[in-house]
Amino acid sequence: MYITKLEAPLADIRIEELTGCEVSADGSIVLGFADGDGKQAAVTLAVGQAGALAMTLPKLIEEALRRQYRDHSLRYTYPLASWSLERSTDRTSGIVTLATPDGFRVRFAIEPRQQSELGEALASGVEGEPAELAN
Repeated sequence: MYITKLEAPLADIRIEELTGCEVSADGSIVLGFADGDGKQAAVTLAVGQAGALAMTLPKLIEEALRRQYRDHSLRYTYPLASWSLERSTDRTSGIVTLATPDGFRVRFAIEPRQQSELGEALASGVEGEPAELAN
């Protein structure tokens, strides 16, 4: 699920700081915030809603970066510290995990054909002019 546009004007809360995050006893995700005046607030999300937010944020971050600098060639990137590939429980695909040095991880289901294509693309390297290899 991707989030697209706001349906109606909402209260504008300007978050200055993420003050904490945790998983509650019922499995909800709780994010604590403080505004510019130090007023504390929390947002509680079900796993599905947190997943939708996680899927939406990278696109929004990149769009914000491009608008801020008026440069559509900019990419928001993370340093890769490690990766792993494992078989999924359904045995028809794999799971590729990419991780940063600070522990951020993202996992993708990857079909055997995509594994081969990705391996070939990585083996060919990305030297010379900036280019994008995609399937």
